[in-house]
Amino acid sequence: MLDAALSGLLQVLSPNSMMLMMIGIFIGFVVGILPGIGGPVALALMLPFTFGMQPIEVFSFLLGMRVVTSTTGDITAVLFGIPGEATSAATVLDGHPMARKGQAGRALGAVLMSSLVGAVIGAAVLAVSIPIIRPIVLAFGPPEFFMLTVVGLIFIASLSRGQMLKGMIMGCFGLLVALVGIDPQAGIPRYVFGQLELWDGIGIVPIVIGLFGGPEILQLMLSKESIAGNAASRKIVGVWEGVRDTFRHWKTVAVAGIIGSGIGVVPGVGGSVAQFIAYGHAKQTSKHPEEFGKGSIEGLLAAGGNNNAKDGGSLIPMIAIGLPGGVGTAILLNAFLISGLNPGPEMLTTHLDVTFAMVWIMIIANILVVLISLPLLKPLARLTFTEGPILVPGLMILLVLGAYAENNSLVDVWVMLVASAVGVACLRWNWPRAPLLLGVVLGDLCERYLFLSNALYGWGWIQRPLVILLFAAVVAIVFKIVWDMRKQARRRHAVDLKEVGS
Repeated sequence: MLDAALSGLLQVLSPNSMMLMMIGIFIGFVVGILPGIGGPVALALMLPFTFGMQPIEVFSFLLGMRVVTSTTGDITAVLFGIPGEATSAATVLDGHPMARKGQAGRALGAVLMSSLVGAVIGAAVLAVSIPIIRPIVLAFGPPEFFMLTVVGLIFIASLSRGQMLKGMIMGCFGLLVALVGIDPQAGIPRYVFGQLELWDGIGIVPIVIGLFGGPEILQLMLSKESIAGNAASRKIVGVWEGVRDTFRHWKTVAVAGIIGSGIGVVPGVGGSVAQFIAYGHAKQTSKHPEEFGKGSIEGLLAAGGNNNAKDGGSLIPMIAIGLPGGVGTAILLNAFLISGLNPGPEMLTTHLDVTFAMVWIMIIANILVVLISLPLLKPLARLTFTEGPILVPGLMILLVLGAYAENNSLVDVWVMLVASAVGVACLRWNWPRAPLLLGVVLGDLCERYLFLSNALYGWGWIQRPLVILLFAAVVAIVFKIVWDMRKQARRRHAVDLKEVGS
C-alpha cells in the first residue's frame, strides 16, 4: 500500500497531471462562485474533454474541479448570503451575519481553512477505509437508509432551539414541498396545479437561493447601505484570525469532517443532509448555542469542515463497489469507464495507485485553492463595504441566473421568487429557515426509502439490527435535546427568580 501511495503521488505531481489539475481548479473556482451552475453540471460539460487522457490525468482534471466548487461556493454564501452551491446553505446561516458585522475577512479565512482541514480528513478516511468499507456498504439497504433520513429529520429540533414549535412547523412545510411532483408509487401527479414543469418536483437549488439570497438582497436594497452596514471599522482585517479560529476550534472542525465523511459514504443521502447534521451537532454541543445563526464562528467552522469531507466519503462506495453516492460521483463513474477502469476489487488491487492518486488529488487541489484564494480575500471582502444600490443589480442577475441554470426553466425562477417571499416573511416574523430546507431535502428520501423498505421486507424491516441501532441513536438524540431544553428552562426560571428578588 505504501508503494501504491507513493506511486500515486508521483503520477499526480507529473507536469501533465498538475497542468490539468490547475485548469480544473480554475473552472471549479468560477463555477463555485456562480450560484446555480453547480459542480455536477460542470463535470458533465467537461467529461467529453477527457477522452484520450490517462486515468490519473482524468481524475486530476475532474476531481480537482469537483472539490474546488465545494470550497468556493462558500465565498458568495459569506459575502452576499447567496449559496454558490446547494451544499453551501449552512454556511449562509453564520457566514453572512459575520459579513454584515464587518467580519467578512475573518469568515472567509475560517471557511477556507476549515474546508481544507475537512478535505484532509475526508481524504484520510478514504485512504483508511479502502480495505474495509465494502462489507459495510453492502450491509445497508433501504431500511437503514430510511432510518438515516429520520436521524437527519431529528436535527430539525436541534436547529430550532428556542423556537421548537416554529421549527417543527417549518420542517413539516418542507416535507410538503418535497411531495410536489409525480407520486413514485402510484404515478399520479401531486400538487402540480396543472404545471407540467412541476412533474419532476421542485429543485433544491432555486429554493436555497431564494430562501437565503432573496431576503438579503431585499434588505440591502431597502437599507441603501453596504452589506457590512455601519460596522465600526472599514479596514479589512481578520483573514488570518479566521485561519487561527480553525485551529482554536479544531474539535468542531474535526467532528464536522468525520460526520461529513460518514454521511458521504451512504449513497443517495447527499451533502445537504451531511452539512445540517454537522451544523446541528455543533450547535447541540456548543457552550454558546444562542449565537448560532447570528454570526457564530463555531457554526461557520462546522459547515466549512463538513463541506469537502463528504466528497472523500462519497468516493468510497463508488471505488469499492461501483455505487455512486450522488450526481457528481455518478458522472465520475462515467470517467472510470472512459478511462477503461472497473470500480470494485480492481481498484483495491491492480489499480491501487489510481485510488491513492485520488486521495492525493483531493488534498493537493484543496491546498492549491486555499493558496490561490487567500490573496483574493481582502479584495472580495471589500465588496461588503460597497454601497447596496451598486451591488443589488448584479446580485439580482446572479439570483435569476442561479435559479434558471439548473433546469433551464422559468418555473424555477418563479420558485425562487416564492422562496424569497417565504424567506422575507421568516425574517420579518422570526421563523427559522433551516428546518424548511432540511425538510425539503429529506422528504423525498424518506418517502422513497420507506416505500422500498415495505415493498421488499413488509414491516419486518424494523427488526433488522442496523435499523434497531439507528433507532436507538434517534431516541438518544431526542432524549438529549429534551434534557438540554429542561436545563435551559430551569436556568431561565432561576434568572427570573433572581430578578424578581432583586
